[in-house]
Amino acid sequence: MSLNVIDLIKGQLGPALISQASSQFGESESGISKAIGGLLPAVVGGLANNANNPGVLDAITNASSSGLLGNLLGGTSNNSVVTGLLSSIFGDKVGGLVNSIATFAGISNNTSSSLLNLVTGATVGTLGKYAADNNLDKSGIAGLLNDQKGIVSTLLPAGLSLASLNIGDWAKGYAFDNDKIKVSSHEDPKVEVTRSTTPTGTHIDRNNNNDGGGSIWKWLLPLLLLLAAGYFLWKQCNKKETTTTTTISDSANTGSESAVATVPSDSSAVTATKVDEDIDLNGVALKGYKGGLEDRMITFLKSGGYKNAADDSALKDTWYDFDHVNFKLGSSSELEAGSQGQLDNLVAILKAFPDAKIKIGGYTDKTGNEPANVKLSQARADFIKSALEKAGVGAQVLGAEGYGSKFATVDASASDAERAVDRKMSIRFAK
Repeated sequence: MSLNVIDLIKGQLGPALISQASSQFGESESGISKAIGGLLPAVVGGLANNANNPGVLDAITNASSSGLLGNLLGGTSNNSVVTGLLSSIFGDKVGGLVNSIATFAGISNNTSSSLLNLVTGATVGTLGKYAADNNLDKSGIAGLLNDQKGIVSTLLPAGLSLASLNIGDWAKGYAFDNDKIKVSSHEDPKVEVTRSTTPTGTHIDRNNNNDGGGSIWKWLLPLLLLLAAGYFLWKQCNKKETTTTTTISDSANTGSESAVATVPSDSSAVTATKVDEDIDLNGVALKGYKGGLEDRMITFLKSGGYKNAADDSALKDTWYDFDHVNFKLGSSSELEAGSQGQLDNLVAILKAFPDAKIKIGGYTDKTGNEPANVKLSQARADFIKSALEKAGVGAQVLGAEGYGSKFATVDASASDAERAVDRKMSIRFAK
C-alpha cells in the first residue's frame, strides 16, 4: 500500500500546535482544526498535481535544512519557499482557496491565509525530512507525490469537495486550470475536453470530427454525483449504528482485548466535549478528563475493585484508553506534544497504589501492512513500558503487547478521522 503522506504530516499538526494557533490567531480550536483538515489534502493535492515541477522538487529536497518544522507558527508567514510554492501550485486560485476554507471553518480570511502558509510549511518540511531520511532523490519524491493523486480527493473532510475549492480533481488527472481540463487517455494522450459556454445540446468539436456527440462530461458527471448522493443516503438510512471517534476509557469488552464506543446513527446523538479538570488522587490534583483514564482508574482502585478481583480473568476485559498519549505518525519513539503529562499522571497513580499491576496494549487501524502494524504497535507499547520503568514503577508493569489491527473495527477505506478510533494506546489492570 502506498504511503499516505497526509498521515505522515499530521504528526506536525497535533493538538498542541492547534491550541497555540488558536491563541495566536484568536480563533476557536475547532475552527483551526477544521481549517487544517481541509487545507492539508488541498496542499498535498496541489503538490501531487505538480509532482514533476522542478521548482516543487527543489523546494522539497532543500526543506530538510530550512528549519521550517522548527517554527511553523512564526516562520511560515513570510517564508519565500512557502509563498513561492503556493504561487507555483495554485497560481491565481490562492485567494479562492483561502476564502473557501475560511467560510468552511468559520474563521477569518487572514487566519485562513496564515494557516495555508503553516500547512504548506509543515507539508514541505515533512516531505523533505522523509526524503532525506529515506534517501529519496527527486525522482523518488515525484513518485511519492504521484502516488497521492488517487487518494487526495477522498481525504477532504465532510462539507468540502474539490469542486467547492475550485482546484481540480487529482484522482482523475485533472489540472488546476479549470478553463481547459486535460484528461488522461491511454488511447489518445492528446485528447482535450474544453468547457463550453454554448447552450445545452450544442456539440463540441473533438479531434476535428464535427459529427461527434456532445461532451459526455456534461451529463455524466452530474449523473455520477446524483448516484453517489443516493448511495450515501441509502447507506445512512440502513446503518443501524456507527462507530464514533471517541473511545470509551473503561469499556467492558466481550471476547476481545479492546472495545470502542458505538452510538445509534440517530442525528440527534451528540459527542460530549472533553474538558480538562482536576482529578483527585488522595488529595493530589491531577489534570484529566472526567470519565477519562485517570478518573476511571482512580475510581476503580478506590472502590476496591482491583483488590477484590480474584485473578486476572476478572480484569482482562476492561481497558483504559489514553486520552492524551499520542505518537507521531509512523514513530514508536517520538510522542506528540502534551503526551508526557498523562504518562506522569499514570506514574502518580501507580505510586499511590503500589499493589496495583498493569498491562499495556498498542493498537493500529487497518491500513498498511499487518506485520508492520504489529511491529509498530509492539514498539509503542514497549516504549511506554520503558518510560514507566524509568519513572520507578516498572515492577508494576507485567507486560506490553502490540496487537496491530487485530481488534480494529473501522474499514481501511474509511476516512482518516473515522479510523482514528482504532489507533490508540491502552492499559488494563492485571494480576
